[in-house]
Amino acid sequence: MDIIITGRHMPITDTIQQHANEKAGKLSRYYDRLSKIEIVVEKSQDGHSYDVEFIAHVDGQDHLVANANNEDLYHGIEAAVKKMERQLTDLKEKLRSHK
Repeated sequence: MDIIITGRHMPITDTIQQHANEKAGKLSRYYDRLSKIEIVVEKSQDGHSYDVEFIAHVDGQDHLVANANNEDLYHGIEAAVKKMERQLTDLKEKLRSHK
């Protein structure tokens, strides 16, 4: 699984990249057919908060997107990961119960 981290209007430091990789690496336990995760971190227009977007590329399915906005970047990453966990779990349940 590839993890791509992009920063808009801000640099991505090693600690941010390490934290995001650690959190995104755990998403494969919720759904094993993840091929790529894109993480976009953006400093919002007001300059006081961060927008975090997780885009999960799933084999044979549409992309899943989770957004979070928080004043603390690390809390924003964790909130987006929780939303993505829920989406992946719901997708897995949908595919299991469909059969």
